[in-house]
Amino acid sequence: MSRFMDRRKAEFDQIPESRKKELEELSAYVRRRLDVAGEAKLTFICTHNSRRSHFSQIWAKVAADAYGLGGVTTFSGGTEATAMNTRVVDSLRRSGFVVDVDHAGADNPTYRVRYSDEVAPLECFSKVFDQAPNPTADYAAVMTCASADEACPIVRGCDLRAPIRYEDPKAADDTAHEAGVYDQRSQQICREMLYMMSRVEAAGE
Repeated sequence: MSRFMDRRKAEFDQIPESRKKELEELSAYVRRRLDVAGEAKLTFICTHNSRRSHFSQIWAKVAADAYGLGGVTTFSGGTEATAMNTRVVDSLRRSGFVVDVDHAGADNPTYRVRYSDEVAPLECFSKVFDQAPNPTADYAAVMTCASADEACPIVRGCDLRAPIRYEDPKAADDTAHEAGVYDQRSQQICREMLYMMSRVEAAGE
């Protein structure tokens, strides 16, 4: 996975300046929360909590750890709950994650996503954005899709509402391009979360 992440770090110049400004707004929030409270909580929200929000939750935590930002905790949720999509799981595995699943045949199984022997795995399943274990106060709500962003103009309890939208890889489902599109979205999100956390680290020096 370290090689995968090194490639993404080398791609920061691919991020448009307008996008960097959006990411830097979020990085400023994380830096401020770390300085004031010693912790920063980020909840990534899309409609079904099945694809983009899980990619974002996972890569944001990996990126925070990569830059030594131990006070960052990440979550994900939707405006409704479905299940973490198995295509996301497959893409994560191709990136180097170890993913185990409890009750694979369940409607909404729990996936344990591991990226380091030194860090507890992330437990990922689909949930509404304010459902436990997600925070209900003192967090940033990061809106990763247009429909959730428009459906939830007000997110209760959040300190910051940050629209950082991604195109839905679902458009490629059941096509010959499916794996490539999911991997491209994962790479984009990894790249942008690494950039955002790099700015948090730089602001703390």
